[in-house]
Amino acid sequence: MKIGRYEVLDEIGHGAMGTVWRARDPLIERTVAIKTVAIAQLRQDDAGAETRFLREAQSAGRLSHPNIVTIFDVGETDELAYIAMEHLPGATLRDVMNNGPMPLDLALDTTLQMAEALAFAHEHGVIHRDVKPANVVVTGRNGRIKLTDFGIAHLTNSGHTLAGQMLGSPRYMSPEQAMGREVEGRSDIFSLGAVLYEMLTGQYAFDGDSLPSIVYRVIHEPPAPASTFRPNLRTELIDLLTRMLHKDPNARPDARTLVNDLHTLAANMARKPEKLPSNKVSRLLPALAFGTPFGIFVLIGLGIIVIEHFIEKPLTAIQTTQNTRTPKASATSTQGPSQSEDSLPDASTDPKQSNPIKADAYLLGLDKKLVELRIKRTELLLEYTEQYPDVVQIDRQLEQLQDERRRHVRQLQKNQKN
Repeated sequence: MKIGRYEVLDEIGHGAMGTVWRARDPLIERTVAIKTVAIAQLRQDDAGAETRFLREAQSAGRLSHPNIVTIFDVGETDELAYIAMEHLPGATLRDVMNNGPMPLDLALDTTLQMAEALAFAHEHGVIHRDVKPANVVVTGRNGRIKLTDFGIAHLTNSGHTLAGQMLGSPRYMSPEQAMGREVEGRSDIFSLGAVLYEMLTGQYAFDGDSLPSIVYRVIHEPPAPASTFRPNLRTELIDLLTRMLHKDPNARPDARTLVNDLHTLAANMARKPEKLPSNKVSRLLPALAFGTPFGIFVLIGLGIIVIEHFIEKPLTAIQTTQNTRTPKASATSTQGPSQSEDSLPDASTDPKQSNPIKADAYLLGLDKKLVELRIKRTELLLEYTEQYPDVVQIDRQLEQLQDERRRHVRQLQKNQKN
């Protein structure tokens, strides 16, 4: 099967507006994703739908940004209109959010990348008009966010999109969009605020048992405070979320201001991280008891052993060991560090077989940091298994700390011998 010059390999997804295929471009040997819609369906559903579909390429094709999907080509066959774009392996943000509330740092990083994409688009005269989790792909080892589907994007210098058309997804659309009024960039900010609210709380910002009830809440009712579902959220984050979800567009920040505010918030949080509930792991274990791969439980056991080893026993000796990587860690990253703990202190080590080392403040600090990182890594794996690349970053920090710990232990042993 061919679409234009592209050789279709398989189907990626199918929706109300058409089908997305994985295909091969024979001219440059490149794998692409092709979005197709039957021309007859476009003309039947809406006289302007065909124009909007083709304008997806016109809108996104003029945007070259790391957080926006790249459009390669647009065309029509006898029966289909199609757009060829970069193929993005990975899960959608919707898939990720179906697992429940996200860790705070990941939610803010995702929001920041989406805000960067929107700021760039708005500065080039493009409004997305359909910002929602299903239109965001999480791809790559470092969790790169790609904003996709500019199918109903609105060019601010064009008159193609008519006032009175209600386009977008009801739970994420802005009040002015729900009322069919003219929209501008701050409408996207409202939609992004609804996405951030859901990432933080695991709840829709606006929900109901029918479309009219949802639209009514979008237009007239504020969402329940995010702190209701997630206590201890920082005041500045709640204030920012409130401004993003303000009913009055003029009270919302524009995209570039939002980017700056998120950078400031992230910097403040780095100095004072969010306090996690002490029973975080215990609350997650029952829910995952029957669905989590065996490797997770191996990690939990290892974490408990390490924590007890560091906290409950005095630091009197060093025993260098080499353990193999757990199955789960291997699945998470082929380049991540081993799950073994080199040079762990062991109070039971025979003094005759190793040189005792007096408690050292720097060594204790390294051990404490190792424990904190292992706890954080285990919590991430418990909640999101291998969907988040932040585990890899923690692995790298662990590896660096382990290397530093080994060097310091060798120096201590050398000093004692001297």
